[in-house]
Amino acid sequence: MDLSSERSCERERVDKGHLPRLSHEFYRGRAFVHWTLTVEDRATGWLTPAFHQAWQMTLLHICARYQVACPTYVLMPDHAHFLGLGLHDDSDQRLAIEFLRKHLQAALSPARWQNQAHDHVLRRQQREHGVFQTVAQYILDNPIRAGLVEQATDHPFLGCCVAGYPELNVRQIDYWEKFWRIYNRLVEKRPEATRSRS
Repeated sequence: MDLSSERSCERERVDKGHLPRLSHEFYRGRAFVHWTLTVEDRATGWLTPAFHQAWQMTLLHICARYQVACPTYVLMPDHAHFLGLGLHDDSDQRLAIEFLRKHLQAALSPARWQNQAHDHVLRRQQREHGVFQTVAQYILDNPIRAGLVEQATDHPFLGCCVAGYPELNVRQIDYWEKFWRIYNRLVEKRPEATRSRS
């Protein structure tokens, strides 16, 4: 689906107790999605360096497995923000978020994720570099608004993830220039043909 189309973005009706979702195609392909994962009852005490390490490892797996780039994420004391960009036509961010939540549950325990992650699929105008970077900076500034730090880069639980680029660092002055160069290179690549296995 062409997410830049002006089609209505009506949300699907889902089971009681779940947030409404757009139809599945809005999360596939080269979608730009801001995900918010909230901890049940806004529980705190789970955000530690060990959890952050588990988050980074799991995030790397979903970026590689589901062909997603994460230009920025922020872990807060009772929730997490993840900005995902699909890299190929077969990227699927709904599956990626399900994987992330499932594989981080042990590290989060005894706290638990809320029943469902909240999402905001970015529209065409929000995907333009300047506007998009404003959205990303708003996410990064969460610790400032919460009174945790004076500068976003002082918050120890934020970062980015693009599989194959471990040196990429959201705290660097030239980060966005590097990120867009890498992103453009990755989206221009055609996925290799999948061999059938017997």
